[in-house]
Amino acid sequence: MGARKRNKANQLKEEKKSKSFAQLRNCPTSPRKMRLMADLVRGEEVNKALDILRYSPKEAAGRLEKLLLSAIANWQQKNEGVRIEESNLFVKEIFVDSARVLKRLRPAPQGRGYRIRKRSNHVTIVVDSRNSETNEN
Repeated sequence: MGARKRNKANQLKEEKKSKSFAQLRNCPTSPRKMRLMADLVRGEEVNKALDILRYSPKEAAGRLEKLLLSAIANWQQKNEGVRIEESNLFVKEIFVDSARVLKRLRPAPQGRGYRIRKRSNHVTIVVDSRNSETNEN
């Protein structure tokens, strides 16, 4: 590994230490369905985002709610001594990436086979405090 590449890797590693995030890997729902729910909570305050996810009838909402709670717990662990209520947490970033696709064949008329693609996704949520944002600027 070259010096420039190593320096960049170390810089990214240091940035990751200060970020509070949670990842969900290989979630067995299509990325399109998951993005519908992710778009609803992007940029929202954490309590409002949890309410949106809790009362949504979609299956993806339950998985996202659990992931958001994990991101909040990660933030709390990195910021000990700070109360969540006073920190004004919000969903800074949320993105859904495509994961592996399981390919299956379904029998079709006249000896053919239709391909079924069972999609899955990766979700990443980054939680941050609005207070820290104003203090840095």
